[in-house]
Amino acid sequence: MRKFVTKLVGDKEGVTALEYALIAALVAVVIIGGVSLLGTNVSKVFSTVANTI
Repeated sequence: MRKFVTKLVGDKEGVTALEYALIAALVAVVIIGGVSLLGTNVSKVFSTVANTI
């Protein structure tokens, strides 16, 4: 039992995978937010051009 607890506490691979998952989730949120904002602005520009024509 003692070896199992020592191995569990000393294992750092799970922590690294969790950190990478959190970073990937944060990057995905930033990308989705940017695309949403950019998409809205592009839509407004196309609407303005269509109304002008």
